[in-house]
Amino acid sequence: MKAMLAIISNALCRITGKNVGARVVVSRSFTDFTPQATFDIKQCDLHRLEEGPPLKAELTREQGLQYYRTMQTVRRMELKADQLYKQKIIRGFCHLYDGQEACAAGIEAAINRSDHLITAYRAHGYTYTRGVTIKEILAELTGRKGGVAKGKGGSMHMYAPYFYGGNGIVGAQVPLGAGIALACRYQGNNQVCVTLYGDGAANQGQLFESFNMAALWKLPCIFICENNRYGMGTSVERASASTDYYKRGDFIPGLRVDGMDVLCVREAAKFAADYCRSGKGPIVMELQTYRYHGHSMSDPGVSYRTREEIQEVRSKNDPITVLKERLLSNNMASAEELKDIDVAIRKEVEDAAQFATSDPEPPLEQLCNHIFCNNPPVEVRGTNPWSKLQSVS
Repeated sequence: MKAMLAIISNALCRITGKNVGARVVVSRSFTDFTPQATFDIKQCDLHRLEEGPPLKAELTREQGLQYYRTMQTVRRMELKADQLYKQKIIRGFCHLYDGQEACAAGIEAAINRSDHLITAYRAHGYTYTRGVTIKEILAELTGRKGGVAKGKGGSMHMYAPYFYGGNGIVGAQVPLGAGIALACRYQGNNQVCVTLYGDGAANQGQLFESFNMAALWKLPCIFICENNRYGMGTSVERASASTDYYKRGDFIPGLRVDGMDVLCVREAAKFAADYCRSGKGPIVMELQTYRYHGHSMSDPGVSYRTREEIQEVRSKNDPITVLKERLLSNNMASAEELKDIDVAIRKEVEDAAQFATSDPEPPLEQLCNHIFCNNPPVEVRGTNPWSKLQSVS
């Protein structure tokens, strides 16, 4: 490439008699980029496993750009949600996912669309990776009828095919995930269920009941603890006698994974999915990650940790920056190309925010709709979809 630029520059100099080398611009074609590269990734800590995921991960240029686009989209979407919340356009609970993007992107890259996923209330990232548009997510956050749950679910209750939403009760999604995995085994469809929870939910008794049943029945369930180091405002060291969450299954094998590296997450999730599909039963994964915002929008997130701590993670271990540097240093993408992706994502998020602030709210007469798909078996006060409702202010 450099030799070609020199030839062009010298030719122009001879023709014009001027040194125009500094002004020669040659657009790069796809053939100029490295189509595929292999990277060393961090070794996982293992529990009751003789071997774990590989220590090297292959990445194609197409995959790298896809992961970058996914993580950057989730980041921009969450920052826009932060802005809308502070403007009091989004109300109620709102738990943001920025900092943890590699978890959602890596898991989605490792499983099939027909596999199942259920998570807690920090669900916006998974809602997007499961196929819901930015427009539908932001409109749901603002309570508009164009939202994925028609504006009635809000931040914690979004759903899609094979995605069973965020769940507001701490840890309650874990037995539900085990139940979905039971259905997969019963139907023999070779599907798995990814069941996610946070470090704050890891001490819930219902987790251990779910572990026990899943192990007894050899359910294809990947139990994943997203350890972002703080349950609300309490650090893991102050909340858990043992912070080795990947060992909490005791009799269930476990992995502890670098949750800030999308390739580490992808390879570990592939390993876990293959383990479950082979009929060996459940597996526990701990993703060591970090959230940049507080627990929710009502938590500034700096009273129990320092701003310096957050900045250190951002500067040294940001999941988007880690992937970006890999792509650039291995000639798998150009800075201009990634900047163009950033600009396009910003526009898409802005357009979605415009829709989410202009779309009308669901009408009052639809408030009781979609409670049952058929007529309710008994008369329950207030659930009749044809009841006349009045707005009282």
